[in-house]
Amino acid sequence: MDAIVSVTADWGIGRDGRLLVRNRADMRRFKELTMGGSVIMGRKTFLSLPGGPLAGRANIVLTASRSFSPEGVLIAHGIDEALELAAAQGAPAWLIGGASLYEQLIDICDQAYVTVHDTVLEADAYFPNLDEDDRWRCIEASETDYTADGVPFRFTRYSHV
Repeated sequence: MDAIVSVTADWGIGRDGRLLVRNRADMRRFKELTMGGSVIMGRKTFLSLPGGPLAGRANIVLTASRSFSPEGVLIAHGIDEALELAAAQGAPAWLIGGASLYEQLIDICDQAYVTVHDTVLEADAYFPNLDEDDRWRCIEASETDYTADGVPFRFTRYSHV
């Protein structure tokens, strides 16, 4: 399984259930990388998706709620169950959030695809700082680009060592 995330310079990922930075290039990259695979997410992340389940991917929602059962998703009530559902799909699995799932599952990911925005914004959710973790190495970084709003960003890829 690989993780994919969009962060600010201090590893912030969201505030009030929303992404911190709007970035069309990041959304295109997310779609290209995850298409045809399984996406594992928490209930709050699923509820934040505009338009419901992500098309072209097996949507696996990890939740403790026994009454949560939206159409078009596979429900898991534990981490092992979510991983089994992903494995049964026979396609790459992607961890897409939120913060608590990233924290719990990052160490079983092989790689993390991180879009880093060179800005700091008020956040209430964070991704683990991979630069401060000796078990992770940045193995790829794109040239700096800019969002439509002028926020500098780069695509990076980290490997779990």
